[in-house]
Amino acid sequence: MTAKTRARVAVVTGASSGIGLEAAKALAAAGWRVIGVGRDPGRSAAAEAEIRAAAAAEGRVEMLKADLSLMADAARLAQEVAARTDRVDVLLNNAGGIGKERVVTSEGAEATFAGNHLGHFLLTSRLLPLLRAAAADQPRGAVRVVNVSSSAHLQSSGLDFDDLQRLGNFSTVGAYANAKLANILFTRELAKRLSADGIVAHAMHPGLVATNFASRGDETMQRYYEGKKDLAITAQAGADTLIWLATAEEPGSATGGYFHNRAPGELSPAAQDEAAAERLWAESEALIARAGV
Repeated sequence: MTAKTRARVAVVTGASSGIGLEAAKALAAAGWRVIGVGRDPGRSAAAEAEIRAAAAAEGRVEMLKADLSLMADAARLAQEVAARTDRVDVLLNNAGGIGKERVVTSEGAEATFAGNHLGHFLLTSRLLPLLRAAAADQPRGAVRVVNVSSSAHLQSSGLDFDDLQRLGNFSTVGAYANAKLANILFTRELAKRLSADGIVAHAMHPGLVATNFASRGDETMQRYYEGKKDLAITAQAGADTLIWLATAEEPGSATGGYFHNRAPGELSPAAQDEAAAERLWAESEALIARAGV
């Protein structure tokens, strides 16, 4: 483990491109130590160079590789972070995406659900000791977890706990909508559980961002994005609320929120279901235990 340091530490998943890269650059430029996470080695190497170029003189940048749709990778990532730092001041759970078809991972999980929700649930759970260590010497609300969700959650009528991953009723858009709903429900339950520690948890919707996100989706998703491309914002603009939630004073005064453009976003009734949030936590723990990590 590295020597103890007072430098603020941020872990940013999906830091190899898009809003994750922009958030990592902004934090590094502000002097934070940034531990980025990427899945593709080539993109990760390029992103690391870009983040380093943006970093302040005192900034420190590292990139780790992990596929968060695999629980073994998420568990290993948590161990690697813990080997490098004794604290995490901000965890930005940003990585995610949509697939073209139903994919079941080698661990038996549906890839969209696993990559958008379950891997981040595991990573956050395993990093709680480092988040709590940071909170012990920071003002209440200074230590934060921010989960990137989406307005796509509005397309979900709620989680079916008899088929949580939609393995028996799969559609690419439906799986993504459920995963983004899971991000919000996870945030609400996490906020409750960490309130006593003074740790804040929020979720956010970045907006329609001009990245390669849609290219990974099916034809329906690609047509939708093509029709909206004139309305798409830059990755830098999409990252603005994410960076604000991580660093600004105002978001530290409350917890469990869902934001878009630095303001409360529209939540579906399903996203406000406290019983579903509690059950999702239990079901997520069971799925991770089943993966044996």
